[in-house]
Amino acid sequence: MKKVLLAAVFLVGFGFSHAQETKASVDPMKDKDLMTWYHKDFSATKVYGVNTENAYKYLESKGLKPKTVVVGVLDSGVQVDHPGLAKNIWSNPNEVPGNGKDDDGNGYIDDVHGWNFIGGKNGDIDIDNMEVTRVVAKYKPVFEGEDSTKNKANQAKMPEEFAMYMKSKEIFTKKSVEARQGFQTYTMINEAIPTMVKLLNGKSITPENIASIKPADQKEAMAVTVLSQVAQSPEFKGKSAAEFEKIMRDQIKEALDYFGPQEKQYNLDYDPRKEIVGDNYDDYSEKNYGNNHYEGPDAMHGTHVAGIIAGLPNGTEIQYGVASKVAKIMSVRTVPNGDERDKDVANAIRYAVDNGAKVLNMSFGKPVSPGKNVVWDAFKYAQDKGVLLVKAAGNENEDVAEHLAYPTNFKNVTDEKPFVDNVIVVGASTNDNNALRAGFSNYNKKMVNVFAPGDEIYSTIPHNEYKYLQGTSMASPVVAGAAAVLLAYMPNLTPAQIIESLVKSSNPSTANGFADFSQAGGVIDVKKAAEYAYTNFYNGKSASGKRVQKSVKKAVKK
Repeated sequence: MKKVLLAAVFLVGFGFSHAQETKASVDPMKDKDLMTWYHKDFSATKVYGVNTENAYKYLESKGLKPKTVVVGVLDSGVQVDHPGLAKNIWSNPNEVPGNGKDDDGNGYIDDVHGWNFIGGKNGDIDIDNMEVTRVVAKYKPVFEGEDSTKNKANQAKMPEEFAMYMKSKEIFTKKSVEARQGFQTYTMINEAIPTMVKLLNGKSITPENIASIKPADQKEAMAVTVLSQVAQSPEFKGKSAAEFEKIMRDQIKEALDYFGPQEKQYNLDYDPRKEIVGDNYDDYSEKNYGNNHYEGPDAMHGTHVAGIIAGLPNGTEIQYGVASKVAKIMSVRTVPNGDERDKDVANAIRYAVDNGAKVLNMSFGKPVSPGKNVVWDAFKYAQDKGVLLVKAAGNENEDVAEHLAYPTNFKNVTDEKPFVDNVIVVGASTNDNNALRAGFSNYNKKMVNVFAPGDEIYSTIPHNEYKYLQGTSMASPVVAGAAAVLLAYMPNLTPAQIIESLVKSSNPSTANGFADFSQAGGVIDVKKAAEYAYTNFYNGKSASGKRVQKSVKKAVKK
């Protein structure tokens, strides 16, 4: 699912919040240092950044020369001509742009900067269902049809599908109600903004000023209730009436943009797939579909992720990605405004691997996965090709052992180890040492490998702009960028070695149980990971452990 990240959700009294923490929006012009906090050196600043610059200095001090690493961004799309990204966008060397031919014979026409698996000749998918909606729509006639005898027979014959259906039905029922109520509530508040501005009568937002308002009717009483909630938020406290109106309209628009699409996401009769993509969705072996629209209708999420990995300073914008000096971004559009489909995820992984990506970022997840075996086959394919998969842990503030977030590298939560060794799962940390785990971040000592900065991360978004967003979706590309840095200077590293280097070298914390939230018990440090990898896997050795010099001599004799 592509997470829509609200800058602030302040209306807690109305019973609605999202996966992200309630936070005041940050004014980037007031604190430019905050734009790049996640790059800081913990040993020097006591801020749990990832020590980006010192990693480059260490690797270069060893006389290592970097090779470009292609990072596949499996996401909502990327604005490939964004000024902060354009120089670090991958270009297919074997494809002639715009000639309408499949020059490299890979099955995809004009795939110059990547591919879009959620589009077709009739356009691009924007809003799609949640996976639980698709499962309920497919299996309700099978397990709860008009013939009760047949229902029971199907339930007995397909126990795994029935269990998935019952789980999906429970989530679907709850979430569809929340979506409807949320949209209605925020619509009502949006319509009340003019009344709130009128009642303020030019006064600033303070508890005293709000308390002095005497509502004349029910409409004004509701407006005062909202103002009372707002007055408690740091984002609004002390703001003028004009400032209040602007911030309020921006926040409510973001809330409506979040809840609005859910009318389709939780609609059992809505299915854009056939008309737009035109494939046979039930045929998991089919792979040659889609188009080369790298950006798609809403690329905010993917463009933000790409900037965290490989963004470059642009004009007055000082933001840069962890692997900005060594990485190229391949855009593989996989995630709609809704839940990603398993067929597309599997094909996106294989496409990126086959076209040279060595690190894939996957900032998405969902609670059920009908085609999980196909995705797991793709995981294994990537492992066999030596490709690292970096996955966000999820934003539900849950233990992932109790609430699986697919795709997962554990086939069963009781397994001691994942079934592949090329997947690293990432939780989100903050720049607050006393609350280091972001309140939204999922966690687990065994199934989450590391934490990385994912709270108030400044990066590129469409229309050549920049924005702060938060989520494990932002933490995952920090790790993808870190992995790209290690691989650029030490190209023989295996995915398992990269994962071990990041886990073993993380800066630990014991505050508020942080040590138990991941395998590492800390936040990644790219410089320390580089030292660990160089010392343990690269210094005079190839990835296989053989002395490099000996390998070269043997090759010369042959």
